This record gives sequence, C-alpha cells and structure tokens, in this order.
Amino acid sequence: MSYIVFDLEFNQSYNSHKEGSNVNPLCPFEIIQLGAIKLDKNLKITSVLDRLVKPEVYSELNPFIKDLTNINPEELYNANPFKDVFEEFINFIEDSKNILCIWGMTDIKELLRNVHYHKLDLSVIPRDYIDIQRYASRYLNCPKGTNIGLHKAVESYGILTNYEFHNAINDAYYTAEVFNRIFNKKIKPKKYNIEDYIAPKRQNNSKPKIDNDKLISQFEKMFNREMTEEEKSIIKLAYMMGRTNQFQVDTSDSEKNQDNAREQSLEH
Repeated sequence: MSYIVFDLEFNQSYNSHKEGSNVNPLCPFEIIQLGAIKLDKNLKITSVLDRLVKPEVYSELNPFIKDLTNINPEELYNANPFKDVFEEFINFIEDSKNILCIWGMTDIKELLRNVHYHKLDLSVIPRDYIDIQRYASRYLNCPKGTNIGLHKAVESYGILTNYEFHNAINDAYYTAEVFNRIFNKKIKPKKYNIEDYIAPKRQNNSKPKIDNDKLISQFEKMFNREMTEEEKSIIKLAYMMGRTNQFQVDTSDSEKNQDNAREQSLEH
C-alpha cells in the first residue's frame, strides 16, 4: 500500500463572473499542472511525477494564474494534453487501492470534474483519501470551522521553504512533509462520493438580475442609517463574491462538522 500525495494547478476563464465570459460550467477550472509524490508505508518517497498539461478548455493562460504559478506559457502550450497526463498519473498510482493524500478537497473535486469532462475512466482513480489539511488544522489548534493554509502549516512545523509555493510538485512535496510530521494511527482514510462532484445539475439559462436598491435598503434598515457610497460598493462586491460559492464549507460528514468545516483554503 502506498500514499499518493498530489497537487494540481488550474487555469480559468477571464472575467468568469461577467456576462460574455467564456467560462465552461462543466469545467470551470482546467488542470494545467499535476504534481504527485508516492510514499511507501513508512512515508518514504519512492517516486515523483511532475507534468504540465496543455490547456484545451481555456486556450489562454489567465494573467492572475500566470503570476500566481509562474508557469511559462510556452512550455505549457507545448505540454501533453490532459488525456495523456491522466494516463501517466494512473500508471504512476499503479494500484487503485492506494490512498490519495491532498491538501483540502479541491484537488479531488477538480480532478474528477476534469476526468469527467474529457470522458475518461473515473473508476481507475482510488476512492480512499486523506485530507491532510484537515488533520493539520486540528493538530495546530485552528479555530473551529477554519483550516490552515499550506504555507502557514509548513512554517509551523519548521519545514525548510526552499521551493516556491503554488507549484504543483512543490506543494505536493510540502504536503508530504507535513504528513510526515502529523502522521499517527488516528489518521484514517475515508471514501469520497464521485456523484457529489460530477452529478449533472439542472441547467438554468436565465440570469437573475440583482436588485441593488433592495439590497442596500436592507442594510440601511439593519443599521438604521444611510449607507455611504463606499459602503454600498463594498456590500455589492461582497454579495457578488458570496454568490460564487467559493467560500462555502463542506459539512457533508459528521467528523468534519465536529472538527473542521471545510475543504478548501486558498492555498493548496
């Protein structure tokens, strides 16, 4: 039995929340880098996989993603397509009984969505996983309902930061190092439900319009005063950000409810 610690970097549409954007709802976040480290039962590294993935859904690299990851666009566009990289990843895993290890549930979620989008075989992906972020957050005494970021966890455990973060193979390495620090018999793998991530949802082509006047009026009623122009702008922005669901927490199982409520931090 091996532990497969993996991390992903994603590309996405420009202005994904504006009318006229080219966001694909079936694949809003396209994998552009996959980094994986295989650990044996003693948590020793036995092999490494680091691959860029040629974008097919969003042909251009989002400037924000370029700055965040420092990925070279020319190298990216000369990389192999997702289908080939996924095949390499499955060969790297070797056994579907091996355990996936991730920093937050986002990478499993987006891996499944990308595999489903490209009509590849989901059954070859291991079902057992360990969310190392959740355990690290608990052991580092994070407030209930919050998760620690990878960078902060690495610093907390005194792990040398010789490599840049927001690089898939580097983040996989840091995640493996944290895993080494916190590993104990209480850490048990769980199983994810594929349908939670790829089940078709009812399409709604209409775009409801936000009644900004009513929104502001509600706040003025709550605070019993008129909102300033700056406050109005903040309220509108906060409302729009909330509608993206990117800050929702995962409360799908009782253990998460008791300890930490979420899957995703903004750091991998």
